Amino acid sequence: MVIQYSYFDIILYILLYSFLGWVIEVCYLAVKEKRFCNIGFINMPFCMTYGITFALLMVTLPTLKGSYVFSFIVTVVVVAVVENLSRLILKRISHEQLWQDDANRVFSGSGRGLIISLLIAGGYYLIYLVIHPLMLGLIYLIPDMVVKVIVYIAILLLVLDYVSVFLAVHSGNVKLLKKNKLNMARRNLGNRITDAIWGRLQRAYPGIREMDEEERAGIVFAKGVCFDKLIWVFLTSAFMGDIIETVYCRIVGGTWMNRSSVLYGPFSFVWGFGAVLLTITLQKLAGKEDRHVFFAGFFIGGVYEYMCSVFTELVFGTVFWDYSHMPLNIGGRTNVLFCMFWGILSVGWVKIAYPAMSRNIEKLPPLTGKIITWLVILFMVCNGVLTAAAMIRYTARQTNPEPGNMMEEFLDEQYDDEFVENRWPNMVVKE
Repeated sequence: MVIQYSYFDIILYILLYSFLGWVIEVCYLAVKEKRFCNIGFINMPFCMTYGITFALLMVTLPTLKGSYVFSFIVTVVVVAVVENLSRLILKRISHEQLWQDDANRVFSGSGRGLIISLLIAGGYYLIYLVIHPLMLGLIYLIPDMVVKVIVYIAILLLVLDYVSVFLAVHSGNVKLLKKNKLNMARRNLGNRITDAIWGRLQRAYPGIREMDEEERAGIVFAKGVCFDKLIWVFLTSAFMGDIIETVYCRIVGGTWMNRSSVLYGPFSFVWGFGAVLLTITLQKLAGKEDRHVFFAGFFIGGVYEYMCSVFTELVFGTVFWDYSHMPLNIGGRTNVLFCMFWGILSVGWVKIAYPAMSRNIEKLPPLTGKIITWLVILFMVCNGVLTAAAMIRYTARQTNPEPGNMMEEFLDEQYDDEFVENRWPNMVVKE
């Protein structure tokens, strides 16, 4: 079953993603230019190219389910065609008065342009896979009447805005655009976004907005045990943990088995959160003898693994591991052998792995590191929430197969039983 969007749904998401696209552009240019840049052709805070592109992907990609490579190719083509057409149309309408050429945003014939185009298309595709289903759920929570009123008002304002911009451009009185109330509202919103971004950066690195590249190079990113450092510890450890478990299953069981905790990416959250937990709790023991670290890790790791098992069972109604067949197990959720592994792992982590990882994390440029950290947080949070939704829907589907709303339709279409069971072959639904 392919999810069906009504004409109203398509208009709604054109407006939504046009606004989100405008916000993304404002954030990008705010960091790049250190100020708000008044982008877009109309006075309202919308970049319609983003909305139209995403609407085309919404109705096309569901028909390509199961083919990620071909879906990405289609995304690249759609993004390139829409941006080229919009570029040509806006040049013609504005007679090049309001349009700034940006050949890097489309296939321009250069290698750099191609790479940037692929990255932009990858962003669209990632938003479709990870962000869009959450948007479906969010819209579902808002009363229909409220959504309809907002959409109809936005359409009316857009029509009036387009007419006023068209008349101003063709009359040659472009100054009227700057005095437009909608343009002033957009500028105020853009300034608030810009101030919020640089306010956060200034709190992290006082005076960074006024620094040049050489001065920024002297700032140490994520110094000590801080939030940014722990995010990178989580990400790196989750990735390495997934690789280690996958190889271990191949060696012991003779088969390649997915060990990722989430729908997208080779990330094991158990390892990621475990590394963060060990980093926070064992720092004061780093200078002690190995046995102190071992015994602390033995108990911390055992309790942590037990609680992870309880959490997945209570929240998702699923069980991912069962050690009931092993001696000295504790409720089948952990056992003494694996507690010893946690102790050994803790010694290696505190004495060897973490210090090396910490030094490499601190080598990241401060501004770039901070921005990438925000993006990592956004991706992993959305990835985790979407994974939870897919698991909960998989469990519910066993007794209630019919979807109750558009988000459940998307989950059933994109992550059906076969997909979920292949993604997590060890997962068992708790009776």
